[in-house]
Amino acid sequence: MPSDGPDRTGPPPQSVPDLATLVERAAALWPDRVAWTFDDYARDLTFADVARGVRRTAADLSGAGVGRDGRVAVLLRNRPEFPLTWLALAALGAAMVPVNTAYRSHDAEHVLRDSGAQLLVTCEEFRPMAEELLASVPTLRAVRYVDKPSPPVVPAPPPHGGPPGPGELVNVQYTSGTTGSPKGCLLPHRYWLSLAGSLVTEFPHLGPDDTLLTCQPFHYIDPQWNVAAALLAGSRLVVLDRFHPTTFWQKVREHRVTYLYCLGLMPTLLLRMPEHPEDRNHRVRAVQCSAIPPALHARLEERWGVPWYEAFGMTETGADLRVGPADHDAAVGSGCIGRPLLHRAVRIAGPDGASLPAHAVGEIQLRGPGMMAGYLGRPDETAAAFADGWFHTGDLGHLDEEGRVHFRGRLKDMIRRSGENVSAAELEEVLTAHPRVHLAAVVPVADELRGEEIKAYVVPDGEEPAPDPDDLAAHCGERLAAFKVPRYWELRDRLPMTPSERVAKGELRKHPAPAGRTYDRQEKVWR
Repeated sequence: MPSDGPDRTGPPPQSVPDLATLVERAAALWPDRVAWTFDDYARDLTFADVARGVRRTAADLSGAGVGRDGRVAVLLRNRPEFPLTWLALAALGAAMVPVNTAYRSHDAEHVLRDSGAQLLVTCEEFRPMAEELLASVPTLRAVRYVDKPSPPVVPAPPPHGGPPGPGELVNVQYTSGTTGSPKGCLLPHRYWLSLAGSLVTEFPHLGPDDTLLTCQPFHYIDPQWNVAAALLAGSRLVVLDRFHPTTFWQKVREHRVTYLYCLGLMPTLLLRMPEHPEDRNHRVRAVQCSAIPPALHARLEERWGVPWYEAFGMTETGADLRVGPADHDAAVGSGCIGRPLLHRAVRIAGPDGASLPAHAVGEIQLRGPGMMAGYLGRPDETAAAFADGWFHTGDLGHLDEEGRVHFRGRLKDMIRRSGENVSAAELEEVLTAHPRVHLAAVVPVADELRGEEIKAYVVPDGEEPAPDPDDLAAHCGERLAAFKVPRYWELRDRLPMTPSERVAKGELRKHPAPAGRTYDRQEKVWR
């Protein structure tokens, strides 16, 4: 069983020091093999095509003044220019700042301001927001549109000071904060190569005969690690525009996919689709999924005839825990999230920081190489996250006698809605900026379909009439992504407070509203 002792091994075996070398290595080993298939586009890209595209994009960005240590925001949907830009920035020694395509002015501006982004790469679809950001973000000096002609290409010079090292920055990747606005995780080359390497040297042992599929937006880390893993393994990567439950397995069959990763609401929505005679007619050998609904796990495997394996990781830490074939049967439906990977150690810690024995519930803590370098501009939060040499996940769990970890809930003040992390504090900040809102608090509400829904408690400013919940929702929707807008609303004269004058959210959860006091924005009724 893992203990407080030294990490069990070093990182997974690696011979590739950075993402630029990864691209060129793949092009040398498998030049004519298909590397990427973007389902919405007419042609495939070979590994040689990818390398040429990365070089061209690096030259374009270099000509636009991007150099080592630069920060470039990318606001694009799932199109080849996204990963080409990411890999080109890595080759230049610069860092990408992915921007969620669902963001509006408030949340997008925070990401660009906080990261110090100097250039925004986007397309005509997002021109109105891009022009607004160009006018409001002091560090942003230009916008480049990928669907406009580029100037003639000249070879990109190598990064000043030589090729980027494993510890140099590749991403400023924003994750929803639990007590404030989204934080920028500093992800170096080592992070991506450790994550990709673990998928090649450990289960699922990806290789040149595999075809991977990703359908999440590229501004999340999952399509990005799919890119890195496929380049390392020589696998083909199929990219869908987004997740469509009605056609998902049709695409899996069409592209002869052998491996895929999913999370959040995806398993539940897939099971709600009508059964099809071709459900088991596919080549998938393994599905990895985060937060498999325990009650649905066996049904998922029975319907599609393929094992589903739980996997646990975070934006901050990369690849951490996985269920493998040896533990699969015991794990189905149990809530088990697996064992630590070879480069990772895990412990369950109590409130005093001491490791707990098997079956005792405490915080899941991790350590080992291949994690983020810290939170951008937040040294105190970085130090707290890595206190005592362990990364504090904010998640609760316990170990069993075999050393497997079982998930038991979260410590964080964060709402997990349909696979999206929503910071309660960020939403409360936007709500209290409304002229009719005196105080606001946001809490999760259990939901069968989405895992959690969002409920907002609002104390109006006292003037009559009280603000309309639909107007408050519109206020949020103008400033934040749609998935952050609360479904449920309750207006109160006051909220319970702690001695330190914070809202006592535990009291709100313990005392549900009387009938008729909560407005359901989706159903347009008071409950």
